[in-house]
Amino acid sequence: RDDDDINDVASMAGVNLNEESARIMATNSDLVGTQIQSCKDEPFLAAIPLHKRILDTAKKLGITDVPAEVVTFISHATQNRLRTVIEKVTVITQHRMESYKDDEWYEQATDVRAQLKFFEQLERLEKQRKDEQEREILLKAAKSRSRQEDPEQARLKQKAKEMQQQELAQMRQRDANLTALAAIGPRKKRKLDTPGLLSIGGEGLGVSGGSQAGLGTASPRQYPRQKITRVNLRDFIFYMEQEREMSHSLLLYRALLK
Repeated sequence: RDDDDINDVASMAGVNLNEESARIMATNSDLVGTQIQSCKDEPFLAAIPLHKRILDTAKKLGITDVPAEVVTFISHATQNRLRTVIEKVTVITQHRMESYKDDEWYEQATDVRAQLKFFEQLERLEKQRKDEQEREILLKAAKSRSRQEDPEQARLKQKAKEMQQQELAQMRQRDANLTALAAIGPRKKRKLDTPGLLSIGGEGLGVSGGSQAGLGTASPRQYPRQKITRVNLRDFIFYMEQEREMSHSLLLYRALLK
């Protein structure tokens, strides 16, 4: 008996197991005796059209009866296959959208965007230089006082007049725009006010019912922005090229032709 008392840790700690059991039963009395059942098995695809499609295919093979369990199994297999495809294509899309600009283990070797901007600037300067040369030629032709003019000289004079009229119209339009902007005045930014809440120096005044007002700290709730992964046809083509059963399929060739 002494050995039993020594080995009884609950008694040595002053814990009465009968009282603890009664207390647990009283606390969780609503859970005692309840029966837990599994949820209903909902098929992923519509059962009636799927069953008809399976029967049409089975009749060609000499099968006349297809039980409902087969339809449910094929529906679950389709759901699992679709989930696997979406997961793999999502990973491919995330890898495609990954940026290595801020990664410390990568350094930029070439900047195609800066090169394109440089070429665009060169083309702009070249065009501006050609326009200036053409403008000087037209101005010289317009200032010439020769009595005997050839048709080319007359054409240049007419073109110079048209250019001067166009420049004058552009200057008038620019002046009119500046005058309109000056008359309108500086544009004021709209204040984003929370409806029913007036913010004063970091504190908010909440008005309810028109007569009651309460002071409180304005703490707008910010919802996390959900990141959207956009999958395109190129991602699906890359996925089908990597899959063994789809790398030579007709579906892949049709996707490549689009």
